[in-house]
Amino acid sequence: MKKITLTMIISFALMLSLETVSSAQTKKKTTLNKTQKGAIIGATSGAVIGGIIGSKSKNTAMGAILGATVGGAVGAVIGNKMDKQAKKIEEELGKAAKVERIGEGIKVTFDNKMLFAFGKSYLNDDNKADLQKFAGTLNEYPDTDILIVGHTDSIGSNGTNQSLSNRRAWSVSNYLDEIGVAKSRLKASGKGETQPIVSNNSEYNRSLNRRVEIAIYANDKMKAEAKAEAGI
Repeated sequence: MKKITLTMIISFALMLSLETVSSAQTKKKTTLNKTQKGAIIGATSGAVIGGIIGSKSKNTAMGAILGATVGGAVGAVIGNKMDKQAKKIEEELGKAAKVERIGEGIKVTFDNKMLFAFGKSYLNDDNKADLQKFAGTLNEYPDTDILIVGHTDSIGSNGTNQSLSNRRAWSVSNYLDEIGVAKSRLKASGKGETQPIVSNNSEYNRSLNRRVEIAIYANDKMKAEAKAEAGI
């Protein structure tokens, strides 16, 4: 069987993207500039590659983002909006969280020790200010859905870890709701120890696995507006 390499995947994604650009040009009888072409290629190939990688990672937050992917010219418009939002979140939170642009969405990862005492699910008062800043930015960009996912290390029983991760996810969700983020945008889920990002073979690695991930992705309103903006 022929081995499929990352280079082959990228080449295939770019070919699909160029076909999207060509189709859009024919349909609209307009010529896209270099920036527009680059945006479409970047959004589409990113979604394809991200989808392949995401399907292997079995990460709930990433899966939510990739599941909402539109692609093509519409995805490029959404991606541009997400770029601005991600930059704002990163500037506001600094080292309090890791901010990643994935496909057409954003993944924000909080280390649990920044939000909770060990083994607890109530928020640290000292770190609520970070969530307040985060909520302010979310409300500046209201046309997104938000999934909050709690994770633990492997210390303790599966049932205990599942319960703790679920309570932590809901603790963040409830606080964001309390400080003004619309409840209709918020979903929460705990995954316990089932989705580690590294092996749980050291205390440092276990600290990385104890985290809260937040997926931000376009809702139906943003997708409809992006479609109109893209002229489709």
